[in-house]
Amino acid sequence: MNAVERPTRVLLVDDDPLVRAGLTMILSSADDLEVVGEAPDGAGALTAVAAHHPDVVLMDVRMPIVDGLTATAALTALPAPPKVVVLTTFGLDDYIVRALEAGASGFLLKDTPPRDLVRAVQVVAAGDAMLSPAVTRSLIQRIATSPVDARRRAALARTGCLTERELQVLVTVGRGMSNSEIGRELHLSEATVKTHVSHLLTKLDATNRVQIAIIAHHAGLLDEG
Repeated sequence: MNAVERPTRVLLVDDDPLVRAGLTMILSSADDLEVVGEAPDGAGALTAVAAHHPDVVLMDVRMPIVDGLTATAALTALPAPPKVVVLTTFGLDDYIVRALEAGASGFLLKDTPPRDLVRAVQVVAAGDAMLSPAVTRSLIQRIATSPVDARRRAALARTGCLTERELQVLVTVGRGMSNSEIGRELHLSEATVKTHVSHLLTKLDATNRVQIAIIAHHAGLLDEG
């Protein structure tokens, strides 16, 4: 890590102290990550974020008092929100989909290998994609909060202002590709891809890449054939 760069500040939110201890040990093994605080539930998470100003929050879903979904919605509504990564024991938990729609940057299973956990936090902190294509497809296809036709009309209306190149980038983000992979696919520099993704976030009024992927799915841009 460059001497002038500070470590990524991470807050852990889980009602199991053993889980928090294990996550602390794993994340502390990386020189560029620093666990700055812990909280046992969503209510404590809000207080801890105000006190420690983390860059990334690892958020359990099922907790007493205030659950992870409620806390995620509250955190992502802040003026300068941290990035929230949902932690779960279940890969197809409906709470995860709702948390992603609320603005979470992605999710991790609690049995994620330590190396992958560290890498995921680093990637999310950098603002890049952290969901694999398979995970992205699994999640966005579980979203069924409104009739398909209505979702498609709304999504198409939102994408109507995009340029041809931005639509191409939208599709690749929807497929779960990273900036470097998109660059190779579309023959663009990684810096140019980042610029296009930034424009997509603004034009689509999206919080993160997962929400971009959801819009691409709803618009039918990922349909085969």
